[in-house]
Amino acid sequence: MATETALARAKVNLCLHVTGQRADGYHLLDSLVVFAEAGDVVTVRASEALTLAVTGPRAAGLTDAGDNLCLRAARAFGGGRGAAITLEKHLPVASGIGGGSADAAATLTALVRLWGCALPPADEVLRLGADVPVCLQGRPARMRGVGEVIDPLPALPPAWLVLVNPGVAVPTPAVFRGLTQRANAPLPAVLPAFPDAAALAGFLHRTRNDLAPPAEALAPVIATARQALAAQGGCLLARMSGSGATCFGLFATEAAAQAAASALSRAEPGWWVQAAAMAR
Repeated sequence: MATETALARAKVNLCLHVTGQRADGYHLLDSLVVFAEAGDVVTVRASEALTLAVTGPRAAGLTDAGDNLCLRAARAFGGGRGAAITLEKHLPVASGIGGGSADAAATLTALVRLWGCALPPADEVLRLGADVPVCLQGRPARMRGVGEVIDPLPALPPAWLVLVNPGVAVPTPAVFRGLTQRANAPLPAVLPAFPDAAALAGFLHRTRNDLAPPAEALAPVIATARQALAAQGGCLLARMSGSGATCFGLFATEAAAQAAASALSRAEPGWWVQAAAMAR
């Protein structure tokens, strides 16, 4: 029986500038997005009916499987086609690393291969979520607008990420409501070259995540996680991703990243900690 599998890589906002707000309430962003070589796994199998099974260590975090983004992604194709979808959940839910959006993108990718069809129209993909288009591309990119303007980045230097979620969920709408300024400066029009991880980190230190202050006000443990990452040997940058609560540390080597992940896991056994290469 025909089966296709796709990895829903964790999405990481290396920086995120909120540059404005549209009349319809959607915020305008300017963000550098990369992906970790870790995430959920979506498997689709030929079937007459459209079904979803959720497995994996984070399956319990999904409370409304009937409206799961995997099913919504499958319905975006139209035509009432069937498939048995299995989502193996590893990423924390509602954690600022695009878990649901990455799952939707992986479902779209797997179903295109299974059904031998084209992707749904771009507006349908965007309607699934602002991060779905960039997750569908799955490579380093600059994301602007409400998520629909995506410019691929040149190949980035080898680097590793340590992802840390301190076990809290912060509602994205509440984080945006906490912004005191919505018309902030964007990233430079032309980005510099990044010959190595240190150069990338040096540039990122001159950027921001504008959502971090309101998120940390809602959940101060986010700042605790960020500071714990920053204290690890070899950490070039520690920052919150997206609207939180996951933070990331940028490392030049696998050895430093794995050592940091081990140390954090020992110090905070209740936190979710994952070291992974940064997809290039």
